[in-house]
Amino acid sequence: MRIASRFSSSSSSSSSSSWSRFWSSALRSKRLATAAEKASRDSSELGLSRRLGVIDLVLLGIGASIGAGIFVVTGTVARDAGPGVTISFMLAGASCVINALCYAELASRFPAVVGGAYLYTYTAFNELTAFLVFGQLMLDYHIGAASIARSLANYLINILELFPVFKDNIPNWIGHGENIGDVLSINILAPILLMLLTLILCQGVHESSVVNCIMTVTKVIIVIIVIFAGAFEVDVSNWSPFAPNGLKAIFTGATVVFFAYVGFDAVANSAEESKRPQRDLPIGIIGSLLVCVVLYIGVCLVITGMVPYNLLGEDAPLAEAFTSKGLKFVSVLISIGAVAGLTTTLLVGLYVQSRLYLGLGRDGMLPSIFARVHSKRHTPIHSQVWVGFVAIVLSGLLNVHVLSHILSVGTLTGYSVVSACVVVLRWKDKTGTQVSSSAEREGVICLIAVALCGFATGLLYRYDASFIFMILTIVIASGASAALVFRQVYADAPGFSCPGVPLLPNICIFFNMFLFAQLHQEAWVRFVILSIIMVGVYAIYGQYHANPSAEDHIYIEAPLEEAR
Repeated sequence: MRIASRFSSSSSSSSSSSWSRFWSSALRSKRLATAAEKASRDSSELGLSRRLGVIDLVLLGIGASIGAGIFVVTGTVARDAGPGVTISFMLAGASCVINALCYAELASRFPAVVGGAYLYTYTAFNELTAFLVFGQLMLDYHIGAASIARSLANYLINILELFPVFKDNIPNWIGHGENIGDVLSINILAPILLMLLTLILCQGVHESSVVNCIMTVTKVIIVIIVIFAGAFEVDVSNWSPFAPNGLKAIFTGATVVFFAYVGFDAVANSAEESKRPQRDLPIGIIGSLLVCVVLYIGVCLVITGMVPYNLLGEDAPLAEAFTSKGLKFVSVLISIGAVAGLTTTLLVGLYVQSRLYLGLGRDGMLPSIFARVHSKRHTPIHSQVWVGFVAIVLSGLLNVHVLSHILSVGTLTGYSVVSACVVVLRWKDKTGTQVSSSAEREGVICLIAVALCGFATGLLYRYDASFIFMILTIVIASGASAALVFRQVYADAPGFSCPGVPLLPNICIFFNMFLFAQLHQEAWVRFVILSIIMVGVYAIYGQYHANPSAEDHIYIEAPLEEAR
């Protein structure tokens, strides 16, 4: 009996100790570096090469944001919203601009190393939350890269089939995909394209930036040509009625086209390779987004002015609109622009993934092989090859398009957490990086309340619930925001400063979670299951290997005097 009692007591003590260690590790955060540590980090050979100027960063953001969707999604949404799709893009663009302001502040605050949303979360909140954000983002990136590679392969085959010698002579398994059941789908061209892009990225950031700049400039020129060519074919009578299906169709369209702007956040992950990150990163993030807003609105005005909204095609509305006007050469340009757009989107996506893996490898939450940087090329070749390999397997063997409805979870999660980081880091600045536990707890509860109200409002809107309930959730979110305004003290941010803190970040969180509620139900299930898996991975590996105090990998905050 005594032996059994001692064994039970020992087992209980061990379990309690393991649980305590888990939470002790999970709740620790990344400390900020001093100026001396910053100088030491900059002179280290472990860093990446600073080759990107402000133009490179702007083109990086545009390259990530504008793919083939600009030639398709504008028309497909216009079929429901009518000419009011222009307002849909304006609303979505305004929301993304607010998100971009939050990213710009944090990119300016931490200009020295890679990491993006993961880095910001690790510093503002804790280790486990940062690891969860990484997991959600990375699944989006992996599936997205494979899906884009397949779309690019499909476009290239379609262009080849314009020549009679190739028409109907190219087997599906080469580019279109040969389906074997519902899951397997063989594609040869997509993996080849991924290998080529991975090889370019492994050469170094300068070489890959040159490719991105050439392709991005090409597609922007094509979009401008499309806008000007279409402007001469516009019939203003097609813009009336402007909102044939009412304001709800316009607002619903805004929730759809929001994702057309996604990509500006890629600029934040190039912090360690920017020549003047504190100045250039905010310009790159906001500048690239504003260019995208202008181009999208221009295409919307043209396509709805050329053809009545109810006569727009479903698969290639813009190309069909020009063909109907006898401008077939513009349709060919659109195909070329789509290829250029998909290429840059894929290139930047692979680039961002490798930098995120680099950040986690440095922090010890992934094996150290991901932290290795090539001594001559100054690029994380091991991380780059890994993300390329994952994309190659997915694109070559699986029908990844069927997984498209579970995407965007990571994007919305990342955007929401980044907005919250802006608020939290302003508290820590004002109180010397320390906030009283009760004040911090109250502030975090308010941020969570805003997020939950945004999600609840989205559900009520999705299922056509009474407008009164939506008013109630908005009032609760407003109350939580008021508490953040009047019960917390905020410091000025070093470097670029997001205006209207905490109100603008709260608007971001609310709208992002509203959009989260519009996603497919399987996307919600994916969020829960992946979170559980990531907690398990962290418990087994991350908590034992992560080292937020490692001298070589301290995250650098921009000093206030340099910011000014």
